[in-house]
Amino acid sequence: MLYTEEAARDNIRTREGRRVFFLGKNDRLTSAARDFLARERIEILPAEEAKPQRYRLLGGGFLEEKPEHMTHLDGTTLVPKTHPRILFRGKLDSLEARLLLCRLEVPEFDRELGEILDYTRRLLRWEVLGQPVEEGKLLGLTEQELRRRSHFPQDYYGQPHFMPEASDGKRMIHLNLARTAAREAELAAAAAFTGPEGTVTRPDLIRAMNRLSSAIYLLMIRQKGNEGTS
Repeated sequence: MLYTEEAARDNIRTREGRRVFFLGKNDRLTSAARDFLARERIEILPAEEAKPQRYRLLGGGFLEEKPEHMTHLDGTTLVPKTHPRILFRGKLDSLEARLLLCRLEVPEFDRELGEILDYTRRLLRWEVLGQPVEEGKLLGLTEQELRRRSHFPQDYYGQPHFMPEASDGKRMIHLNLARTAAREAELAAAAAFTGPEGTVTRPDLIRAMNRLSSAIYLLMIRQKGNEGTS
């Protein structure tokens, strides 16, 4: 396999607290991918070292083989597939599927939906690798701007809050399905990263999930306004 920079980014793993990249015997890196790994000081290791000799259990102890009812929390730790973080990853997967469908059904927002999809995929990578959410804008808006526009759409788009109806058409329905998938993923993130006493371990991820649902809602607002002027 030839790894591009994007593919290399998607296949970075964590081993003993450091970021590494496992390269197979017959695999190759593009110049851009190799430069990226060097720039980020990510060590390239033989793929044979990717499989741990033993699997660590979250509550302590080890297993020599991975049972079917368990999956990887990280590169070396196994948890039941019902673990809240695994459920959160599943919700992100469902959100990706909804966004892909939206790109087909709502082509006028293809660029915006593509940006939201890319952000969703980066969130999954940051969660799996235990990395902080990177600062940046979404749809050209900061977190504060997204929040304000989603709270006061009349001031920015001339379109008040509304409840979608079947009469709004398929494009609106698909956008709304993506929004509800984002909300479900946000709730899953809150469940996964909030302790029994209310302590939040990944507030950055929970805030990021809120940004996703707000961004999709703004597309619904814009779609509704477009229908009103057509």
